[in-house]
Amino acid sequence: MSQQQESLVPANRPKSTAQPKSFKEQKSLSERIEESRKVREKYPDRVPVICEKSAVEKDLPSIDKNKYLVPADLNVSQFVMVVRGRLSVDETTSLFFFVGKDVLLMQTDLMGSIYEKYKDEDGFLYISYSGQNTLGALE
Repeated sequence: MSQQQESLVPANRPKSTAQPKSFKEQKSLSERIEESRKVREKYPDRVPVICEKSAVEKDLPSIDKNKYLVPADLNVSQFVMVVRGRLSVDETTSLFFFVGKDVLLMQTDLMGSIYEKYKDEDGFLYISYSGQNTLGALE
């Protein structure tokens, strides 16, 4: 792009707000089943997790990495710290994690227990996140 053309592009052009395709939209059921089976076979003490932004979340960015292989004895609060680091959100933003459409995860729940109770038919545990600004922070 020439310098003259660059000056025609607004510097504050809004970023795309389109949500990337979900893991389920990217891969067929049989591909997902095969992938989770291989992972569980190779790492039986770990839980295959897909973590994606909630469809209704508008303020938080989409996470740059959505597949995780976490120890079964990891608790939700430890997983939250990992995701918070990947999202680069500040301490005034509370993150909430859900399985299914409306099951809020408790910070002390173990990932292995959550997996056994809520794993999908494809063998992955799907967790969605959303946030809320707390502590009266100004935007």
